Amino acid sequence: MISSVCVGSARADHSRFVQRVRRRYDGERALLPPGAPTADTLHTALGALRERGYGLDAALRVLRHLALERLAVLDCEQAASLEVITRSVTALAELALDEAARAACAELDALHGQPMAPEGEPPGPLPLGAAGEPSEGRRCAWWIVGMGKFGARELNVSSDIDLIYVYEGEGETAGNAEGRNRISNHEYFAKVVKRIHALVGDVTEHGQVFRVDLALRPNGNSGPPAVSLGALEDYFQVQGREWERFAWLKSRVVAPAESAHRDGTGQWLRPIVLPFVFRRYLDYGVFEALRRLHRQIREHAARRAAGHPERANDVKLSRGGIREIEFIVQLLQVVRGGQFPELRTRPTLQALQRVAQAGLMPLDKAQQLAEAYVFLRRVEHRIQYLDDQQTHVLPTRDDDLAWIAATMGYADTPSFLGALDAHREVVAQEFDTLLGGDSRSAGCHGKGCHGAARGAGDDLGALLPQCPPALADRLRPWIDHPRVQALRDEARARLVRLVERTLAWIDEGRATETAAVRLADWIEPLLRRESYLALLQERPAVHERLLRVLGSARWPARYLLRHPGVIDELASTELYQSRFDAAAFAADLQARRWSLHKTGEDDDEALLDLLRRAHHAEIFRTLARDIEGLLTVEQVADDLSALADTVLQITSQWCWQRLKGRHRDEPRHAIIGYGKLGGKELGYGSDLDIVFLYDDDDERAPEIYAAFVRKLINWLTVKTGEGDLFEIDTALRPNGNSGLLVTSFQAYANYQQNRGSNTAWTWEHQAMTRARFVVGSPDLGARFDAVREAVITAPRDPAALAAEIRAMRQRLYDAHPVRADRFDLKHSPGGMIDVEFAVQYLVLAHSAAHPALRANAGNIALLQRAEAAGLLPAGVGHAAADAYRHLRQLQHRARLDEASTQIDPADVAAQRDAVLALWAQVLGYI
Repeated sequence: MISSVCVGSARADHSRFVQRVRRRYDGERALLPPGAPTADTLHTALGALRERGYGLDAALRVLRHLALERLAVLDCEQAASLEVITRSVTALAELALDEAARAACAELDALHGQPMAPEGEPPGPLPLGAAGEPSEGRRCAWWIVGMGKFGARELNVSSDIDLIYVYEGEGETAGNAEGRNRISNHEYFAKVVKRIHALVGDVTEHGQVFRVDLALRPNGNSGPPAVSLGALEDYFQVQGREWERFAWLKSRVVAPAESAHRDGTGQWLRPIVLPFVFRRYLDYGVFEALRRLHRQIREHAARRAAGHPERANDVKLSRGGIREIEFIVQLLQVVRGGQFPELRTRPTLQALQRVAQAGLMPLDKAQQLAEAYVFLRRVEHRIQYLDDQQTHVLPTRDDDLAWIAATMGYADTPSFLGALDAHREVVAQEFDTLLGGDSRSAGCHGKGCHGAARGAGDDLGALLPQCPPALADRLRPWIDHPRVQALRDEARARLVRLVERTLAWIDEGRATETAAVRLADWIEPLLRRESYLALLQERPAVHERLLRVLGSARWPARYLLRHPGVIDELASTELYQSRFDAAAFAADLQARRWSLHKTGEDDDEALLDLLRRAHHAEIFRTLARDIEGLLTVEQVADDLSALADTVLQITSQWCWQRLKGRHRDEPRHAIIGYGKLGGKELGYGSDLDIVFLYDDDDERAPEIYAAFVRKLINWLTVKTGEGDLFEIDTALRPNGNSGLLVTSFQAYANYQQNRGSNTAWTWEHQAMTRARFVVGSPDLGARFDAVREAVITAPRDPAALAAEIRAMRQRLYDAHPVRADRFDLKHSPGGMIDVEFAVQYLVLAHSAAHPALRANAGNIALLQRAEAAGLLPAGVGHAAADAYRHLRQLQHRARLDEASTQIDPADVAAQRDAVLALWAQVLGYI
């Protein structure tokens, strides 16, 4: 029948479905309250339909017609948002299943009695109302799990619903009123499934509520209609396939309503589902699994389109369609969701935002994909409004296409089709970049990069003659190595292709033999974690960057051996365009903690690992930029110091929140940084010199803050599976290692300012020149600054001060002897310590008269200020500052390569002379 509505009209009644509903159910349309259907208005309308005499099955079907007719009007005529439409359809599905579940259980309970829970403790906390029930008399919990778009609250208007039924455990029913007709829980829930299907899925004179698909359940259509919680866990561990992880990514308990609530028993599924979907380590092995799944879907779509060319315009399954957007997002979620819990969200648009916020996709690309997703979903809905068919193929009738164009806001069909093609091209390009082509060729050019073997096939032995000598010696033991032999064929082939690609890059000068040997050192202990092989194979750019890092120095190679997961940072497009951002780092940590909290995973162990992974990743980012020459030594130190500050801030906050017996919401404490932390000169692997203070009048304060500091130090230093954070040195606290671990602020101030009998030594005042407030109550920061200024500006005898500093310097000379033909960058006369001691003397002797010296500005800046103040002859300060900078650079590079910091004196003769001139001017000759 040809619609009577004029071509190009944006009115909903072009839809044949809308016309049918208005003809048949015109008298019922007013029963649905105005506006977008919600759980409450749908429930109201359902009650009104029941009062008119409709049975439950008929009332649900009529309600669906009323809801979809309303949505067609809101969508096409009033430009309702996509979220309004999808949430309304989802609310309808949840209501239908809850009503059907109630009816099915009531019917079966009357026949067989309620199903009883297994003996023993429940698998999770009971809801508040059931907490007092005896375990032996408790009803067996059960859940309807919505998968895919249903779980994400993204149902389309003619969607089917993918369901999986799960119950708590085996047992039997209590029997009917006479105690008879007991059946097993397995049989009971199989009958529940059948009855719900009849109420929701059967086609009657009023149609159906939703098409129901149970094919995603364990073992698919050959499996039981409902599975126990234990059977589901066993299935995941033994038989669960990679594609099922994507299916369960959006899963959500949708009914019965009391189980679906946040504090309902639905949370019992989390400890089983989450570890299956999200693996602990970066999981690049899923690339090929998703690629195969997509290929199967494409092939199925091609078979359906054979002989029907119109089916090629499928906005869901064709190239650049909805499914490819979902695959892009889900792949990034599954690969990284184990380590980055903030990525664990169901809705596609929300997931796109989080993927972009995590730096896994450029913001503009995420926005383009989001716009394409909304556009394609709105087109999909209009296709389905036409005849209420579960189809995603553009219509072939001109009037239907014109109507879709008009309701999408386009003047004509060609302009609409042009926009459609543009959106699909954006999606297709991004999909091909991430997943679409041969993974070996993406971003890789030259021999060995396109899968062309060098005559080796999958045989490592055949590659050895082509290897440089050192690499051949390193790889030869792999031929019979148990770990290599134990690899699956697919993983072994990946390993061979990585060696081939590395050899090709050595031939082209893009990698060194040293880097290749260190790559072999790095891969060997990780061979059981095949995802690392998959990552390098899927991401040639990561492979090449990794070789650059490994070839640059020894310490980065050792760091990567300790923390292999950080190589994922090499995949970031922004790695080399940014620097450490403390606010963003803290926000990311808090977001990840909140994500863990929402799923009940935020125990101490999880937070310890979360802190360590984030810290190690940020260290590696700075290291990668450093190796590429993008940061100066000073910038490296600034970024590492800012990172330490932020880790201390977050860790302090989390420890206090979890401290038993804490007596206030926020602690009254201060962490004072000394040494390299205080001077913002941290290097890779530096320990933290810290003093802990508190200012709290509560009588329990000493014990509470002592417990707090012990907990904090444990969180910072304990080694978990992810390593540790820092070594902590508290020897600079009042009275050193014999003093209290945490000191009251007043006692600390008295000690430093020589009040009373217990006072600081001169060397402690030297340390104070580089001390700073790092974390704690802001007012204590200001008070510390006042104490520090009072200490460094206190009156002193210059001659006595110089004598004490010279004596301290001599003790360090004696403790670090250096051969006559070598120069130690730090300890030899004319080395870095001479600069540091000279600056400390200048600050302690002259800052009272020269306020520019009071700031903790670093040795280089203070030397320049001292010269500007006339405390040094012209040129001496700047020359010493330049020398100090050069010596730090040499020390930094030596430590990166784990080389000796004792070098040929001739290599730094000018720098040594500049430092000795400073020493002579400030403290006299040694």
